[in-house]
Amino acid sequence: MKKSIFYHAGCPVCISAEHDIVNLIGSENVEIIHLGNEKSKINEAERAGVKSVPALVTPGGNVLHINFGASLEDVRK
Repeated sequence: MKKSIFYHAGCPVCISAEHDIVNLIGSENVEIIHLGNEKSKINEAERAGVKSVPALVTPGGNVLHINFGASLEDVRK
């Protein structure tokens, strides 16, 4: 099974959502990408359809934006 990808920027909203996602679907089913630490992954997230973080990209390619922590433009700075 392909993993979901959870993108975040390390803010309190993102960290809270990360914990909830891991508790809901299990750490073995999700790859966590901290865009604040891995800025090289921002373009990948954009290509997947991510507009803001925190966001979960499902194995089927759906993007689930969770709350609003920061836009990708803010993370890029």
